[in-house]
Amino acid sequence: MMTPDIKTNAYTDARQHSHPAVALTGELVSRDSVTPEDKGCQEVLRTQLEALSFRCETLIFDDVTNLWARKGSQAPLFIFAGHTDVVPAGNKDKWTFDPFLPAIVDGQLYGRGSADMKGGVAAFMAALTEFLAQHPDHDGSIGVLITSDEEGAAINGTVKVIETLMARGEQIDYCVLGEPTAEQQLGDMIKIGRRGSLSGRLVIQGKQGHIAYPHLADNPIHKAMPVLAELMQIEWDKGNDAFPATSFQISNIRSGLGVSNVIPPDITIDFNFRFSTEQTADTIKKRVHALLDSKSLSYDLNWNLSGTPWLTKQSALVAAADQAILAVTGLTPVHSTGGGISDGRFIAPSGAEVIELGPLNESIHKIDEHVGVNDLIQLTEIYRQIMISLLTQSK
Repeated sequence: MMTPDIKTNAYTDARQHSHPAVALTGELVSRDSVTPEDKGCQEVLRTQLEALSFRCETLIFDDVTNLWARKGSQAPLFIFAGHTDVVPAGNKDKWTFDPFLPAIVDGQLYGRGSADMKGGVAAFMAALTEFLAQHPDHDGSIGVLITSDEEGAAINGTVKVIETLMARGEQIDYCVLGEPTAEQQLGDMIKIGRRGSLSGRLVIQGKQGHIAYPHLADNPIHKAMPVLAELMQIEWDKGNDAFPATSFQISNIRSGLGVSNVIPPDITIDFNFRFSTEQTADTIKKRVHALLDSKSLSYDLNWNLSGTPWLTKQSALVAAADQAILAVTGLTPVHSTGGGISDGRFIAPSGAEVIELGPLNESIHKIDEHVGVNDLIQLTEIYRQIMISLLTQSK
């Protein structure tokens, strides 16, 4: 790992910064909470939330720790949601600084999770503090949902918390996820939905044999190639006004015994569909099986549905976000449904209006992940203004 050169790499510790969002980002980054570990991040947040008179619950499902905090009991219920877990740092020697040292250099705060998404979490915590100090008698209720299972399996995190809340009648009306959404500068894009994600693992059986005697064997690779080529040529749909077209991508192909003179017994293909609202998981499955069956293949196909498409159309929450971004940055954000999946897929089906709004996503999951210090300050103000728009209408 490189030792910072005082002349060229002088840095300050983000935990010492005067702005609460920057300091809290630093505190969270300093904890190596690689999924599904939390490493005390939620306890830091819980302490701050309890000081603001939130009622806090730690909800543990298997090896995942989740935090649900609520202030107030009236509708509408506005929540911020996020995660404290991060992806592994990889080879630490390739980082300019230790990935869990929250170093500020030239206006950028470096560290694993700084952009995805401890910076967003810290910004909405700072915004909450400011908003409640200025509007103690606000409308409705405010909640905070934090998981440590977003970057991993995502089966014991937000999805379980939402199930718990719905079972006891806690209806979320508005949700802002602090995921990194900006592409070129803060505020240039918000996510108002996401595509569905359907993965498949296809195993096509053949018959093993000597490669010099193909008539005595049945090569599964040869059988698979035309089918895969046909799948890649299908136009599943053209998308619509809100969603790009459904895409099919192959991620892994495994076959062979590692030698050059044996026809393998089978081939395994992993693939994924990112699908729009023009499709359902069932329509995709039926079409794939119909194609495979038409080729008289011997195969096994296992499916995994990670999430269905969700969309928040023009709404009070989207309008409030647009207005806040314009006021703080001067930008009118693009409304997007592109990119990967998020925990919004678990919250939107509850009936909530959901958006994702956070820092730049350019460095997420990369070496030297970073977030702009000024972006964190501006993001705090954007979040505060969204709450003003939605929670002070009767004041």
